[in-house]
Amino acid sequence: MCRPRRVSSQRKASIVNVSVESLGPCKKLLRVEVPVEKVNAVFDEITGQFQKGAQLPGFRPGKAPKHLISRTYEGRIVEESRKKLFNDSYSAAAKQENLRVVVTLDIEEQQFGRGQEMKFTVTLETAPDFTLPAYKGLKAQRQLAVASDADVDRALNILRDQQATYDDVTRPLQDGDVAVVNYSGTVDGKPLTDLAPTAKGLTSKQNTWILLKTGSFVPGFTEPLVGANIGDKRTVNVTFETEFVHPELAGLAATYEVEILGIKEKVLPEVNEEFAKKFGAESVEQLLQGIRNDLQRELDNRQRQGVRDQLLKGLLSQLEFELPESVIANETKNIVYGIVNENQKRGVPQEVIEQKKDEIFSNAKTSAKDRVKVAFILNRIAESEKIGVDDKEMTQRVMWLAQQNNVTPDKMVKQIQDQNAVGELRQDILTGKVLEFLELNAQLEDVMPVVATAPAPAA
Repeated sequence: MCRPRRVSSQRKASIVNVSVESLGPCKKLLRVEVPVEKVNAVFDEITGQFQKGAQLPGFRPGKAPKHLISRTYEGRIVEESRKKLFNDSYSAAAKQENLRVVVTLDIEEQQFGRGQEMKFTVTLETAPDFTLPAYKGLKAQRQLAVASDADVDRALNILRDQQATYDDVTRPLQDGDVAVVNYSGTVDGKPLTDLAPTAKGLTSKQNTWILLKTGSFVPGFTEPLVGANIGDKRTVNVTFETEFVHPELAGLAATYEVEILGIKEKVLPEVNEEFAKKFGAESVEQLLQGIRNDLQRELDNRQRQGVRDQLLKGLLSQLEFELPESVIANETKNIVYGIVNENQKRGVPQEVIEQKKDEIFSNAKTSAKDRVKVAFILNRIAESEKIGVDDKEMTQRVMWLAQQNNVTPDKMVKQIQDQNAVGELRQDILTGKVLEFLELNAQLEDVMPVVATAPAPAA
C-alpha cells in the first residue's frame, strides 16, 4: 500500500545513481545522477549521427570533422542528447527502483552539459502496491430472463408510436390528444420569469403542442383541459414540485391562462407489411422476430453486466489501498464533464447546474475513486494472467467503432489519434478481456429475476 511517509533509499547502478523519497500516497520524488562518462558517450553518439548526414562546404557528405559538426549543430546536438539521456536514465531509474510510474508530475533539471554529470529530479505518482486476493471462483448470481410476448408487444407499440400521425378533430379534448394552445403562467400575478429568468418556455408560448397525458409539461397542467373545445379559454392552477428543475419555482403555486387553438387526435399505424418495411423487415413476422432478438440481446447484456458488477464489488470489498491523487482528480474531472454535458442536453439551466456543483463534484469524486481502484485491480490481474491486447484486436475495435459511427476506418483512426485516445482504447479492450476472464472463472448461480421485463428498443 502506498503510504504518506518519508523514506529515502539510494543505491548505485552501472548507468545511474538514484534516490527515492516518499512524499505522500503513491507520490515520490526521484533524484537521478548520470555519470559524466555516460553523458559524454551520448554526446559523442549524437554528434556521430549528425556527422553521418551533414553536408558542410568543403567536405564530402559524412566526412566533416567532429569539431565542426559540434560547432555547427551545437543547439540540436545538446537538445537531442538531453532528450536521450533523460529518457534512458529515467526509464533505467524507475526500473531499478521497481517503480510503476503512472503520472510524471514535474521534472526539474539541475545540471546538464558536455563534460559534467547530468542531475535532475522527477516528482511522480506510482501505481498502488497491493496483493491480489483470490480472484478465481468469485461467487455471483446470474439472473435468467427471456423476452416475453408482452415485452415484444410493448416494444412494437413504441415503434408504432414513433410513426403516429395527428389528425385534426372538432370534438372535445380527450386523454391522449394533442392540444394546440396559447398559454401564459404567473405566480401571484407576476410572470414566472420575474422569479426564474431562464424559465421562458414555462412562462408563455404561442401555438404550441401539448400532449394530454399525466405528467406532460407541468404536473397538473393537462388534466383540467380534458373536455375543452376549440376556442375555449381555461384557467389552470398548478403547484411546482419541490425538486423542480427551476429551484426558484420549487413548491410555488402558479396560475396558467390557456386558450385552445386546435385539437389533434393521435392515430397509430396498422401493423402490416408496409409498416414492417419501414424498419427494414420484409414481413410482420420478421419484424417481430427482430424485435424479440434485440430485446433478448439487451437482456443478455444486462445479465452479463449484473454478473460483472457483482464480481467487481466482491473484489473491491477485499482490498483497501491508497490511490494516486492526480489520477483521481483527472477521472473526477472527466465524470463531472460527462454529468454537466448530459444535464445540458436535457435542457437543465446552467444556473441550476451551478447551484448543484458541490453535490455533482462530491458524487463524481466517489465514482472516480471506485473506477480508478477497479482499473488498478483489473490491470494487476491482467499482468498476473498475462492478458494483453494485440494489434488485431485493436484493428477489430476500430472497425467496429467506424461502423457504429458511420465513418470510414481511416477517419476513425484519425479521430482516435487526434484525441490521443489510443491508450484509452487499448485499456477499454483490456478491461473487457479481464472481466470476461473473471466471469468464465466465477461460481455462478442461476436465479429467476423478480421482474423479467425487457427494455424497449432505442428510438
